[in-house]
Amino acid sequence: MSDISRPFVTDDDPDRHIRCQDALQFAFRDLITAAVAAGWNEREAIAAVGELADNYMLALAANDETAILLDLLKKMS
Repeated sequence: MSDISRPFVTDDDPDRHIRCQDALQFAFRDLITAAVAAGWNEREAIAAVGELADNYMLALAANDETAILLDLLKKMS
């Protein structure tokens, strides 16, 4: 797996998202290549990665919402 470079821009840099894509692109290609070598076709491997990313983002959002609700409950007690 390729090394992923550290961010070299601040959190508020308007290009940070693009810089993150740049940092991940070789690791992403390596992951897809490994999936193809294991017998998956390229399109289904890419689709699976996209769905995994979506599911992970949904889980992060649910965790954030749960944390907010727990904070509210603590303040109420």
